[in-house]
Amino acid sequence: MESFYKTADSEWYKQRLSSLMYFLFVSFTILMIRLFYLQVIEGEEYRRLSENNCIRLQSIDAPRGLIFDRNRNLLVDNRPSFDLSIIIRDAKPLEDTIDKLAQYINTPKKELMDIIRSKKGLASYKPILLKQNIGREMLAAIEVHLFDLPGVIVDIRPMRNYIRNQNASHLLGYLGQISPDEIKSGKYLPARQGDFIGKFGIEKSFQNYLSGNRGGRQVEVNAVGQIVRVLETVKAEPGHNIYLTVDYALQEKAESLLQGVAGAAVAMDPSTGQVLALVSSPSFDQNNFITGISHENWNSLIKNPMRPMENKAIQGEYPPASTFKIVTAIAGLEEGVIDQNTTFFCPGYHRFGDRVFRCWKRGGHGTVDIYKALAQSCDVYFYQVGEKLGIDRLAWYAKACGLGVPTGIDLDHEGAGLVPSSLWKKEKIGVPWQKGETLSIAIGQGYNLATPLQMLSLTAAIANGGKLLRPLILQSIETVEGDIIKIPQQEQIGVIPASKKTFEIVKRGLWEVVNTQGGTASIVRVDGLNIAGKTGTAQVVGRKKTDTENREKLRDSFKSHAWFVSYAPADDPKIAVAVLVEHGEHGSSAAGPVAREMIKTYLGEAKTEKDNPVAEQLTQ
Repeated sequence: MESFYKTADSEWYKQRLSSLMYFLFVSFTILMIRLFYLQVIEGEEYRRLSENNCIRLQSIDAPRGLIFDRNRNLLVDNRPSFDLSIIIRDAKPLEDTIDKLAQYINTPKKELMDIIRSKKGLASYKPILLKQNIGREMLAAIEVHLFDLPGVIVDIRPMRNYIRNQNASHLLGYLGQISPDEIKSGKYLPARQGDFIGKFGIEKSFQNYLSGNRGGRQVEVNAVGQIVRVLETVKAEPGHNIYLTVDYALQEKAESLLQGVAGAAVAMDPSTGQVLALVSSPSFDQNNFITGISHENWNSLIKNPMRPMENKAIQGEYPPASTFKIVTAIAGLEEGVIDQNTTFFCPGYHRFGDRVFRCWKRGGHGTVDIYKALAQSCDVYFYQVGEKLGIDRLAWYAKACGLGVPTGIDLDHEGAGLVPSSLWKKEKIGVPWQKGETLSIAIGQGYNLATPLQMLSLTAAIANGGKLLRPLILQSIETVEGDIIKIPQQEQIGVIPASKKTFEIVKRGLWEVVNTQGGTASIVRVDGLNIAGKTGTAQVVGRKKTDTENREKLRDSFKSHAWFVSYAPADDPKIAVAVLVEHGEHGSSAAGPVAREMIKTYLGEAKTEKDNPVAEQLTQ
């Protein structure tokens, strides 16, 4: 009996074991078939999905530093930009995705494909920017159809915003995409392809302070490139804020005064060298450069005869005309060629050899001393001073007064101007200097060239007693928390080689220009302001007698440039101003009123009823 039960139990265990083995065999067979299907038949597809469902690193652009004026008025900030990009690796099938995207955003498919083809060679997992700053309507269309657009992403990035449209454009500058050459230069680390950097003005000069440090985040994305979750984030560090020395109210006033004409206006505190205004006219809209300016708009700018892309305040080089008589007077007085009692008779011309050099006043000025010569800008007086000095002594004083070299302002491409000498002409032109040419140089004509900023620097040095100061455009650099990073110090770059007596004589002459009857800038006079200055009329081309008599018939491009340099108050200067109006003809009527209104604005004087509107004077 016991044997029977043992046999029965053994059979039951065998049956159960057989069933288990059969089940395991079937399960293993099914598993193997499934594995075969996944790894062999669908292996390629699942490999792609596996690779795409991965961890990625995304860059976070740093907000660019803000720019303020000296009174902490905001001039440049950032605003959000919705940027449309595509990741080729995720956008499969690519043709179908682009077809749908083109339809949703109402953009030709060819335009989108051309952008993608232009990025050939870029890693397939890196985003390709298709459109920048797409706007909220386009953004809504993409968000609604996002599941139909694998690989299409929209990033929110900070975009530069120039608040005061077209104001201070040459000073502030603009941004542009970094070029391959700029990347290779190593000057813009850690910038990389696609980044925007400063290309002009303050944006370029202080690029490394403004740019900040990019951040990043680690994200998990699914098979179509959509973010599943954010794993880790390193915040971007915003750029430092820039505070300029410029007084925006004065800047804006000067720009309005030069509206419609080509020219420049610059102002400085003569005691510190701080630039209070830096204007070049006409202006341009920096916001057009943010998303990439069109060829049509770019061509319209560079072909404009008024040259809006040139910063005329620091790049424009013009004959300084009669403003140069300040240098000639200093040289003559210091070299003992003249003194305060020296007089010359002006009949309206001066004979030198077989040539006749004419004074701007055809009837002449009669007997003049240095004061009257400066006040009434007598050419004949300064012809004779220049003749006695000679070109090389005159050139030495011009260079000692800061001409012929850049002032050193923190802006790119500053012009050096030109101070001619006998050696310069021999080396550059290959012929000897002619003594008669010195007479033209003595009144600021001939080969002489200077920028408005150079003439401002010279004028400020006259105002402060002889110190040539490096123009400062930067007041301070601060972190977003307000910690000070940098405050530039006043820097003296030279001293005008003149005695106290010489300065007294020259200053009195400049005061008489504005404040005496017959002074060439009497129109600039304002009760209570005590302005000193000097006019200048720079000939663009040589003109015949008939041309001078029929000036209204001259083409505008042949008309003389108008200069006026000044400072105020004359007894305690707080501001120096230099104004250049291209083809404005007369410094007194075209440039002088601009300087006058700038001085009144800065010193807080109310405009009086008797003042002539500047706009009318500029268009006469």
